[in-house]
Amino acid sequence: MSATETPKREELFTIGAVCDRLKPEFPDVSISKIRYLEGEGLVTPQRTQGGYRLFSEEDVDRLETILRLQRDEFLPLRVIREELASPTSPERRRKKERTLGDSEGELDLADLCDRAGIDSKLARELEDFGLLQPRVAGGERYYTETDADIAATCGQLARYGIAPRHLRTFRTSADREAGLLEALIAPALRSRNPQRKKQGTDDLQTLGELAQDLSQRLFWRDLHRLVS
Repeated sequence: MSATETPKREELFTIGAVCDRLKPEFPDVSISKIRYLEGEGLVTPQRTQGGYRLFSEEDVDRLETILRLQRDEFLPLRVIREELASPTSPERRRKKERTLGDSEGELDLADLCDRAGIDSKLARELEDFGLLQPRVAGGERYYTETDADIAATCGQLARYGIAPRHLRTFRTSADREAGLLEALIAPALRSRNPQRKKQGTDDLQTLGELAQDLSQRLFWRDLHRLVS
């Protein structure tokens, strides 16, 4: 992308627009129902600094999955939550397909702050500590959609008094894990053979998911020990 190109943005939807999209298949859905599912932790839309909900295409897909499981299989929300967390769930599979190799839209600083619900001061701090990694072109900074997701999570942590400087350990840990996988897969990713390169990408996707799963399980085991 050249410095003069307009950054591509991920399309986001208001709660009313999401409700309108769902109604053809789910006539009984309402704004209150979507808010209820959010309150139950089944969907987590982004928030603007003004507090307005903004849903991504992935959020809409997730809501469709939840509503189908309720309608077609009569599952309670507790079971639906477990189903969505399963690595084999349709929703999780769709999410995985979008990960490696997919292009991401870019945002300027103002859009990043609006999407993540943070101010520019916090965004700069996150950048200073390596949690955000913008592309600089023509004196302007451009952030990926992943940066916006990271910033939103950091913003929520900040409300608990966790400052960007405290989050360096997460960045360091992620760098170490990525470095390990890179050492294993790098030869395939650098191959001029398209088939071998694609296999390397697929293997990296699988290894990344397994490494993330292991990291989460170890983390939650330690937290469980704190309350046992």
